[in-house]
Amino acid sequence: MRIERLELRLLKLPLVHFFETSFGRIDEKHFILVRVDDGGVSGYGECVAEQDPYYSAETNETCWHIIHDFIAPRVLGATFEHPRDVFPALKAIRGNNMAKAAVEMAAWDLHAKQRNEPLSRLLGGTRDRIASGVSIGIQHSLDDLLAKVERELAAGYQRIKIKVKPGWDVDAVRAVRARFKSVPLMVDANAAYSIADASHLGELDGYELMMIEQPLDYDDVSDHARLQKKLKTPICLDESIKTVAIAREAIGAGACRIINIKPGRVGGFGESIRLHDLCASCDIPVWHGGMLESGIGRAANIHLSTLPNFTLPGDVAASRRYFDPDLIDPPIEIGPDGTIGVPPGPGIGVAIREDRVARATLKHAVLEAAHA
Repeated sequence: MRIERLELRLLKLPLVHFFETSFGRIDEKHFILVRVDDGGVSGYGECVAEQDPYYSAETNETCWHIIHDFIAPRVLGATFEHPRDVFPALKAIRGNNMAKAAVEMAAWDLHAKQRNEPLSRLLGGTRDRIASGVSIGIQHSLDDLLAKVERELAAGYQRIKIKVKPGWDVDAVRAVRARFKSVPLMVDANAAYSIADASHLGELDGYELMMIEQPLDYDDVSDHARLQKKLKTPICLDESIKTVAIAREAIGAGACRIINIKPGRVGGFGESIRLHDLCASCDIPVWHGGMLESGIGRAANIHLSTLPNFTLPGDVAASRRYFDPDLIDPPIEIGPDGTIGVPPGPGIGVAIREDRVARATLKHAVLEAAHA
């Protein structure tokens, strides 16, 4: 595989409904789409960085800069035996995993298409459908929250996640449990609490939650270990797990019992596989998180979710829940049994609507390898 051309697009898509977390509320999604080409075949990678540096230090602007000025010169014209070689080739660039992942994942898609096989097979996946859960943002009222949960359960989703923050936590969980009894339920704090809130978070132990995701600061492993000792509810780490090495440290410290894998957070598919394998060896179940991806990034997430240790329903929901129309056609749909089929075509296996991509584009750049 020789990457001859790299295309960057900054896109804007309106959300079907606003999405609110402890970071704030958004009504539209801004993201970078990467395309890499070799011999007339194209691979796509969606960058999960956001406009603001709240979930991560990376933003659309920083990722554009890093890809354009540092990653592209290292991959254009380079020959890679396998896409797993892309991430190590970028070692000189410290951090910036979301920027690296967008290019690395595009290379995996390209390579799978060149081999005429589904991406899931190249990644080592073992299933043709994945269990789907759904993430519900902070709502205007408890009544709105309950109505939203009811709609998502009626749509077939196997697990409900609700976003929480101080002032919107125990009462919200209590209301959902009272109405929906034994529904598989988890909460996601997006690092909104501190260890001083341990007693308050302990109140959640009475509601049989699957997990509480990332309750404490994004770079805090030791306090998560202290908190896990105080809670019956398993802690799942998300923002904290930026590398496989940090995951190993967190597992060894007892800071979590579950890990959320997002390829963008750890640098792409190669590092995600390493993280998946580490967790499997330590009996730590994993599930696939979501970053409000378009159908392009969502399809990639589905393929990764086919690996065997993804044993919990992930945040990989139907396309139209977020974008209508999406950038792919047909959109990703959830089945009546709460599962989503793996797109069967080569690579990520979905048809990208180039006309919709063009309409959503705010900025565009094309970089090409030098030819001798």
